[in-house]
Amino acid sequence: MHENYNLEELLQLVEEKQFRRLRTLLDNMNWVDIAEFLDELGPEDTILVFRLLPKETAAEVFTELEDTDDQERLINALSDQELREVLDELYMDDTVDLIEDMPANLVDRILRNTDRSTRSQINQLLNYPKDSAGSIMTTEFVYLHPDATVEESFTRIRKVGLDKETVYTCYVTENRILLGVVTVRRLLLSPYETKIRDIMETNLLSVNTHEDKEDVAQMFSKYDLSAVPVVDGDDRLVGIITFDDAMDVMEEEATEDIEKMAAILPTDKPYFQTGVVETWKHRIPWLLLLMISATFTGMILGFFEEALAANAALTLFIPMLMDTGGNSGSQASVTVIRAMSLGDIEFSDVFQVVWKEARVGMLCAATLGVVVFVKVILIDQKSPVMAFVVALTIFATIVIAKLVGCLLPMLAKRLGFDPAVMASPFITTVVDALSLVIYFLIATQVMSIS
Repeated sequence: MHENYNLEELLQLVEEKQFRRLRTLLDNMNWVDIAEFLDELGPEDTILVFRLLPKETAAEVFTELEDTDDQERLINALSDQELREVLDELYMDDTVDLIEDMPANLVDRILRNTDRSTRSQINQLLNYPKDSAGSIMTTEFVYLHPDATVEESFTRIRKVGLDKETVYTCYVTENRILLGVVTVRRLLLSPYETKIRDIMETNLLSVNTHEDKEDVAQMFSKYDLSAVPVVDGDDRLVGIITFDDAMDVMEEEATEDIEKMAAILPTDKPYFQTGVVETWKHRIPWLLLLMISATFTGMILGFFEEALAANAALTLFIPMLMDTGGNSGSQASVTVIRAMSLGDIEFSDVFQVVWKEARVGMLCAATLGVVVFVKVILIDQKSPVMAFVVALTIFATIVIAKLVGCLLPMLAKRLGFDPAVMASPFITTVVDALSLVIYFLIATQVMSIS
């Protein structure tokens, strides 16, 4: 919150019903801070405090509320006139995001309180695929004519700019065809009589409405953009995506990848808004799958049961070997998944990646092999032969784990799957099975047991 305010003071004002003092404080606060404050209030107080806000601030606060239940309660509590005032202040992409999270009865009420033109634009945006650029773009942008002068363009910006998401970047179109882009900075530094076509930048980046929104978000980071135009199949400008929308996509995708890497089905709800049963539904499928796949480990142990019976000491090192192999594979997979998400590597780089991970694996394997050899002899007080078996297994397991860890995510991406699915839990299960097979094969050969 703003340094001059604290949550306890605001909550106390609500409790004591000092609404005049509270309104004064809210007038000087950022809407993000106000939204955080509202998230701490009960249902009735949330509605009461929200009504103290000016309509422009109320709209901004409304979009920042993390709890969709609060948004639903506010919509139900507001009169049609109050709801229209809030909706009129929302940008189109924020309105679409709101509608996507609302139940059908509230969607109907929201649409009833928007004009025909707005409803048409909302329906158009809702028709784009969920993961496409069209689904996150806004149709509220400033466009200029190439033959207009700088003076005429400033007049237009003053006239229409108030309701646009950004006025700092203006797009130059003719018959809706995107021709170029010009910044307000360039306009300010140009003579009034200059034609827009003489100062516009024609070498600009644009995206298609059906391009993947994650790829679009990466463009913002790569090219340091503040906004990017969205065109249809005929190069007609239909919307723009701004930096804040790209940040939301990056956060959403990062959260989704983390959940997949932790073997959890992705969810778009905050932690406390997800019920126990719903959380169970998101976690149990992967746990069941991994439990079933882990039965291979038991089958391998059963297959080498006689070898274990002949030398029970082999059992002591199984946890260490499996953990080391799983950790090694996870290191490689996480590194490769991150590099792919940033666009640093493609499937065509597979041989370079394998060669690098193989060398890294051999260096790590050699280091740990020496350490574990000494450990088995000095600390575990086992024979040099046993130490050699464990060290050789560690070496082979780490090298193979590194290769598996880098190859599986790249193969998944190539086949159209999310590489994050191949992260820690899945790769650990695969490497666990492989490490046991390697261990017992080496043990049976070196120690002449069967």
